[in-house]
Amino acid sequence: MRVFVTGATGWVGAAVVADLIAAGHQVLGLCRAPDKEAALAAAGAEVHHGSLQDLESLKRGAEQADGVIHLAFNHDFTNFAQNGADERRAIAAIGEVLVGSDRPLVVTSGVALLAPGTLATEQTPTRPESEAFPRNPEAAAAALRASGVRVTAVRLAPSVHGHGDHGFVPRLIQLAREKGVSPYVGEGLNRWPAVHRVDAARVFRLALERGAEGGPFHAVADEGVAFKAIAEIIGRRLGVPVVSHTEAAAAEHFGWFARFAAVDCPASSTATRALLGWAPTQPGLLADLDHPAYFAA
Repeated sequence: MRVFVTGATGWVGAAVVADLIAAGHQVLGLCRAPDKEAALAAAGAEVHHGSLQDLESLKRGAEQADGVIHLAFNHDFTNFAQNGADERRAIAAIGEVLVGSDRPLVVTSGVALLAPGTLATEQTPTRPESEAFPRNPEAAAAALRASGVRVTAVRLAPSVHGHGDHGFVPRLIQLAREKGVSPYVGEGLNRWPAVHRVDAARVFRLALERGAEGGPFHAVADEGVAFKAIAEIIGRRLGVPVVSHTEAAAAEHFGWFARFAAVDCPASSTATRALLGWAPTQPGLLADLDHPAYFAA
């Protein structure tokens, strides 16, 4: 297949591009940053200039493809509502091109806020629209499905790890290094699902090859890692105390990230493994984290 990939130079997107090409597909990768074009081309993809805000560029990319994997998102939390709105428009623009064509579209979602405190499964419905968290790609996908687009979602674990990671876990490390303490909230028993980026990339490819049918799919390898265990490795590696924080102290330490540090969001991938024949092969989160690469200054 010739696959149009948005977010092709991102943390997960670059791994998806590599996985698609290794499996024999051609990739047309969306790229808005000139300094990233060379790396994308070197990976074997064709560079497609554009951005999430340039809806015509998204339509042109989709028009040239046999299928689309949409990964691009602006993770600037200071402008989250606008970023969520941009994503909805981008998904709608891509879908406009795919209506009635049977060409599959896979969008990116997450498991973190699906069902806090209980085990989220692929059958867990997406959460309703909310001003508190104004991002809902699955709602945008549902609207397209109603208009005849073959579309599904891959829900990512909150930690998509691997050496070179610049997501949630590096944020924890940075804060512990800056403040001289590695805290957890309460007893630290709240659980984070996790997946290695290489394993996550394969879920996207397999979902696309299945024709975007049968989802949503869960890119989840570790169903739930206790947050305290993460804090303990960070503390040991940095040589700083590992302590319990109250919610108020956690809010001061973590800032905007406190909500994610305290969330208990275990998630299963049993249905995904069965439908896609997917089995994670990379190290789990704790084994991956307990490596010098995560703590290089």
